[in-house]
Amino acid sequence: MVKKIFISVKSFYIKCRRVWSVLKKPSKKEYEQVAKISAIGIAILGALGFLISIIMKLFI
Repeated sequence: MVKKIFISVKSFYIKCRRVWSVLKKPSKKEYEQVAKISAIGIAILGALGFLISIIMKLFI
């Protein structure tokens, strides 16, 4: 039982180290691009929710 847990923890640690070695800090341009895309997505979802609420109020 303890051996299985130790093996799974060790495997998880090795996978985390592999991911950590591949990671890199995003450049300012990449960060701005992700922020713009996220803001556009949030705005679209907000507008869609607003339109649905208006339509629901008109028909109910």
